Amino acid sequence: MVAFYGVGDGGCLVSAPAELAGMFCRGGGGVVVQQQQQRKRSLVAASAVAAADCVVRAAKRQRQQQPPSLDALPDECLFEVLRRLPGGRERGASACVSRRWLALLCSIRASELNQATAAAAPPSLPDLNEEFVLEEEEKESSPVVDPCVERVLEGKEATDVRLAAMAVVAGSRRGLEKLAVRGSHPTRGVTDRGLLAVARGSPNLCSLALWDVPLVTDAGLAEIAAGCPSLERLDITRCPLITDKGLAAVAHGCPNLLSLTVESCSGVGNDGLRAIGRSCSKIQALNIKNCARIGDQGISSLVCSATASLTKIRLQGLNITDASLAVIGYYGKAVTDLTLVRLPAVAERGFWVMANAAGLQNLRCMSVTSCPGVTNLALAAIAKFCPSLRQLSFRKCGHMTDAGLKAFTESARLLESLQLEECNGVTLVGILDFLVNCGPKFRSLSLVKCMGIKDICSTPAQLPLCKSLQFLTIKDCPGFTDASLAVVGMVCPYLEQVDLSGLREVTVRGLLPLINSSEGGLVKVDLSGCKNITDAAVSTLVKGHGKSLKQVSLEGCSKITDASLFAISENCTELAELDLSKCMVSDNGVATLASAKHLKLRVLSLSGCSKVTPKSVSFLGNMGQSLEGLNLQFCNMIGNHNIASLEKQLWWCDILA
Repeated sequence: MVAFYGVGDGGCLVSAPAELAGMFCRGGGGVVVQQQQQRKRSLVAASAVAAADCVVRAAKRQRQQQPPSLDALPDECLFEVLRRLPGGRERGASACVSRRWLALLCSIRASELNQATAAAAPPSLPDLNEEFVLEEEEKESSPVVDPCVERVLEGKEATDVRLAAMAVVAGSRRGLEKLAVRGSHPTRGVTDRGLLAVARGSPNLCSLALWDVPLVTDAGLAEIAAGCPSLERLDITRCPLITDKGLAAVAHGCPNLLSLTVESCSGVGNDGLRAIGRSCSKIQALNIKNCARIGDQGISSLVCSATASLTKIRLQGLNITDASLAVIGYYGKAVTDLTLVRLPAVAERGFWVMANAAGLQNLRCMSVTSCPGVTNLALAAIAKFCPSLRQLSFRKCGHMTDAGLKAFTESARLLESLQLEECNGVTLVGILDFLVNCGPKFRSLSLVKCMGIKDICSTPAQLPLCKSLQFLTIKDCPGFTDASLAVVGMVCPYLEQVDLSGLREVTVRGLLPLINSSEGGLVKVDLSGCKNITDAAVSTLVKGHGKSLKQVSLEGCSKITDASLFAISENCTELAELDLSKCMVSDNGVATLASAKHLKLRVLSLSGCSKVTPKSVSFLGNMGQSLEGLNLQFCNMIGNHNIASLEKQLWWCDILA
């Protein structure tokens, strides 16, 4: 029988230890082992509780020591705090705290800022002294404020973070109004997020240009359309991810669009232009380049819809046919400027129908490049049915000849300017016939790289005069020599500006008749690259027209020496720009120019003059305060030390070295 013992007053019965151990354990030491394990567990539990208490106390002490921070707030609360910042400076400073703050500031719309300002606390009694001070500050700072905020991001600077910061800072001045993104960072380029920040912070954006931005998609353009309803000018160039959906969003959200440029965007097609034509009835300028998916349907739809407002059209590198030109000729009643470049599918019939449609009554400027459809028949039709034409330019149009030029002259009596470049079917006979029969308002003629311009075998004894021509450019025409120049000089006695650059065969014999027959006084003469021009020609030029000459260029004329500078310093009183690059002038010639007190040069170029030495530095330093630009590039004899001393003397002058 087991013996039990009473313990205390509670009536608890406890058996004897020895007997109790025999009842629950087989071995005699079982109770001892169990007690040791219990002690270990209690010690471990006590240490864990003590460690937890230490962690809690440390956290409490840390919270007590650290000041309260706004970063502990969730985004919703921090958004409301930032939305109530009083001004643009505060928002700009807050944007510099962290990217989280910048992102939250970018997500605030301009309308939400206005609501937060309107919901501010009611104003107290005004402080008259403070009002007076504020009025004075506003008066002093008002001339400095520019109401038009314009920003440009280029190359590696074009990132979402920079664009977002720019939008936040500009938000204090009604937001951005003109934005151009040219290029993109190779790894962190501008994406839809950057455009989202602009759309939310700049509701008054009126001009947007995106060049070479490959990461922007239709979603970013849609955000701009939704947030910037005042957008008037859109230029997207080489943006492969923008498609018709983006243009449709712009058409829906920006009905006041005035100018659209789309270049090398492979995703844009006819549907996008149709959407613009349906919704943007005020569009004035259309510029489409190198878009393979745009054809006759897109161009025709937009031109028909904007017949009353469209004034400028430029089409380049498109797969359009005669149908598009026919629509332009019939519906382009407001068109004043038309440019057509590289349209291989447009034939002679297209130009003829465009002119005969009689819709281009207001056309003033026309430029055609690399279009095989330009022939004599097309040229005659354009002259006959475009009575307001003032400026005409043809480049690389090989099917045009003297006959077409003559027919054009008979009808286009208001023409003021004609430019021909690489039109090899035109000869000097056709040009002289044109000059004789042109209208009284004709002012400017330019012939560039026309291989058909050559000397004529026989010249009439008496040549009629073209008294209206004032600006003559004949460049890089290898067949144009002294005989041709002499004839042109006698036909045009009232020239003011003459550009003969690149005519290597012209000498003083051809230049003298032009100089002597000019009665009005030459103002600008460019003889760059005329390697056979000598000091005698320059001396004759400045003696006859020194009082009227304002700009002379002798770049690359290797036979020009100090003698020409002596003649210029003695005879020229109005000369402002002189280019002597790669000429054989020396320090003596520079000293002569510097000593001429009546000569007030603004721009002087001595680039590549190998005979100019450090001795000229002191002479150039005495040129006077009229000198604004000085080019000393590739003057190897002048060292960096002399350039530095010259920059100190001419601190107001822009020196290139």
